Amino acid sequence: MTQGEKTVHLMGTVIRLWIEHAQPAEILLEAERRLIDYEKRFSANDESSELNQIKHNAGIKPVKVDPELFYLIAVGKKHSLAKDSLLNVAIGPLIQTWRIGFNDAKQPTETEIKALLKIIDPQKIELNEAEQTVFLTEKGMALDLGSLAKGYFADELLAYFKSVDVSAALIDLGGNILTYGPAPKHADHYWRIGIQNPFSKRGDYALVVKVKDQSLVTSGVYERAAEFNGKTYHHIFDSQTGYPLETAVTSLTVISPKSLDGEIWTTRLFGKSPEEIIATLNAYDLFGIVITNDGEIVYSEALGPQLTFNQ
Repeated sequence: MTQGEKTVHLMGTVIRLWIEHAQPAEILLEAERRLIDYEKRFSANDESSELNQIKHNAGIKPVKVDPELFYLIAVGKKHSLAKDSLLNVAIGPLIQTWRIGFNDAKQPTETEIKALLKIIDPQKIELNEAEQTVFLTEKGMALDLGSLAKGYFADELLAYFKSVDVSAALIDLGGNILTYGPAPKHADHYWRIGIQNPFSKRGDYALVVKVKDQSLVTSGVYERAAEFNGKTYHHIFDSQTGYPLETAVTSLTVISPKSLDGEIWTTRLFGKSPEEIIATLNAYDLFGIVITNDGEIVYSEALGPQLTFNQ
């Protein structure tokens, strides 16, 4: 088998793909083509995307969409409506108004925030499975699948790699990593994945996790921020207040078989206490690593043998 790798810049991040296969080059080219297609169809920034067609028809009429997009919106709505969930795929207008992480970021007025809170309600997403249509019932509504899309893309890429008999793969979609098969250069065949130290420069790891055939999704308040009137605001928002979450958690990593599950649970749980996060993940047979604002690391006990901590 031959090893091949490709780096592409898409989805606002650096994507790295590595595979082991007899003909890796053509498979990696097809993987890149699929990622470009996903970005175009699922993008909130491309005015021609189906996602934006849903937004443009908010309060007007349902929009028939691709089955993959319909599926992801349905999953997003389900988890947005779950009890105590902090995930909300209807949060688009709030994200697009603050624009944390972009050059034109601004702090909305209290009046603007109160108006936005009325329309970021996932109950107002109407789905017709038979017709494969999506209808946002109020003008001004918009979907944001940023908390789900990369996980879905990673899982779909891995399904493609398996279909063409790739023997091992590493998919890194920037904070979202999916491993498959035996890792090269390690006798135990486990991949070593570093968890970023949120209080240090990029590439400095707080710990390293050994995994195989698993996904790691990390979300953190340190990734993107903006300062207004001397106060720093991060990019993870509370749908109840319209402001960034008040949280004791700086970083949350979820380890799961499917990358989409990691995306879902990092978002659903981010504002909870570290203990509640770990207990919930354990109940779903998932694993978690939490780094708190004061640097404490809390993790699923079963992960212990797979962790190496940097001193």
